[in-house]
Amino acid sequence: MELILASSSPRRILLLKKLGLRFRVVPPSYEVEVETEDPIEYVELKALEKARAVARLFTEGIIIAADTVVFMDKEILGKPRSIDEAKDFLRRLSGKTHYVATGVAVIDAATMREIVDSEVTKVKFRELSEEEIELYVKTGEPLDKAGGYAIQGLASVFIERIEGDFWNVVGLPIPLLYYILKTYFRYDLLKESKQTVSLV
Repeated sequence: MELILASSSPRRILLLKKLGLRFRVVPPSYEVEVETEDPIEYVELKALEKARAVARLFTEGIIIAADTVVFMDKEILGKPRSIDEAKDFLRRLSGKTHYVATGVAVIDAATMREIVDSEVTKVKFRELSEEEIELYVKTGEPLDKAGGYAIQGLASVFIERIEGDFWNVVGLPIPLLYYILKTYFRYDLLKESKQTVSLV
């Protein structure tokens, strides 16, 4: 059965490729919006709406969608809309613990069966100097990332501690996706992988 990724995220595309999977990339044709202030509910609803938007285009195939946010005290820090906002996010994260939540939705286009779940990871930043914040923002890396940083990129030097799934912070909790696909859709990533791969 064909896998269809309802996302144009380079990180999610790369992760699925590194798992040795064959899949099609079909992002939603419009920006999905949901209304809730609860971070977990937000990522689950948004992932589900993304998957639904793409599932309507197909009569068969397994659609995968995800949405990731960073949050502190239940306040969501999305993708910074400007350099100044990216700096503000990093100042707020400096020396503190925050959480990263990713909602994962999977739909069988033939039956429209839907499963949605989420993963949460706890991340602790060390104290950042203004110079470090300035230098990091100048790289451009924070501007299209939830919370204004990429744990798999240069921001890895800022991480003091992580509790939970690392890949969740990257943008796709692979163990959760594996569980959903195998348990509810009889799709085994281990059997479907076409090559010997490495996620590093």
